[in-house]
Amino acid sequence: MMTTHPLKIALGPLLYYWPRDTVLSFYEAMATTPVDVVYLGETVCSRRHELRLADWLDIAAQLRDAGKQVVLSTQVLLESGAEVGTMHKIAANGDFLVEANDMGAVQCLAGKVPFVAGPHLNLYNLPSLQWMASLGASRWVMPLEMKKDDLAVLQQGRPDGLQTEVFAYGRMPLAYSARCFTARHRNLPKDDCRFSCLEHPDGLLLNTREREEFLVLNGTQTQSSRVYNLVDTLDDMRALGVDVVRLSPQAQHTADVIALFDAARAQALAPQEALARMQPLMPEQGCNGYWHGRPGLEQATPA
Repeated sequence: MMTTHPLKIALGPLLYYWPRDTVLSFYEAMATTPVDVVYLGETVCSRRHELRLADWLDIAAQLRDAGKQVVLSTQVLLESGAEVGTMHKIAANGDFLVEANDMGAVQCLAGKVPFVAGPHLNLYNLPSLQWMASLGASRWVMPLEMKKDDLAVLQQGRPDGLQTEVFAYGRMPLAYSARCFTARHRNLPKDDCRFSCLEHPDGLLLNTREREEFLVLNGTQTQSSRVYNLVDTLDDMRALGVDVVRLSPQAQHTADVIALFDAARAQALAPQEALARMQPLMPEQGCNGYWHGRPGLEQATPA
C-alpha cells in the first residue's frame, strides 16, 4: 500500500533580477496557486535594488494573508558590511521564518528562533544534520548533488521534528563567486555592472565550443543550463518521508509548473504524464542525474 505522507510544494527564492513591477505581479499571481510555502528575498547579489527589504516584507505579508507560509531567505555569499547588516535585519525580523544560507546567518539565529537550513550549508551526513537541528533548524534543504540513496540514510536517522526539503525543479544554483560573470561578459567591472542581469530574466546561457548548452551565468551565481526536474519521483520522495519539494521561479510558466506538481502529488496525473506535459514549459531540456547517483546533466529513465 502506498504511503500517504503529506508533501508540500515550496516556491524557492527568485534567483534572477527582474524589474520591480514584474516581481510584484509575479508574486500576486503566486498567491492564487496551490503552492504551500514561498521563500522571498535576494540571495544572489546585493546590487539588485529593484526591491528593498521593506518591499519583500510587504510581499511576505500579502502572501501570508493568502494562506502561504512565508520564509525570508538570506544572501548566500556575503562580501561587505552592508550585506552583513541586511542579513542581521532579516534574522531579527521577528515575524517570518528565515532560511539561513550561510553560517553567519545560522549564528544569528541559533538558539533564538527556529530556522530553515538552506541548501548551501553542505549538510551531507547525520552528525552535521543533528548539529544543525540542535542549533534550532526546523527544516533543512538537501544539497543539490545528493542522491536518493544517501538521502534515505539521513532520513532514517534525522532528528525528531526536523523537516526535509528537496530542490525538485529549476536550473540548479551550482556555485557563487566574488566575480560577476554577467558583467564580465560585457567587459564591465562588478561595481559598474549597469545592472546587466536585468537583460537576462532566465540567466545568460553559456555554450561550449561545440555549441552545446553548458551553464547559465546569473551575475555572481553559476547555474546548470538544464532544468532539474523531479516531478516523476514524488512517490519516491513521499516514501522517503520528504516533507517539502522546492520549485525555482522562472520567467514564464511558473504557475503552470506548480499546477503540474500539484496534480502529480495528488496522484491525479501519472508521473510520466506530468513529466511529458512539463517539457514545453521549461527554458531548456530537463535532467535528473544527481537524484539517481549519476552525472547531474543526465536524464535517467525509470527502471
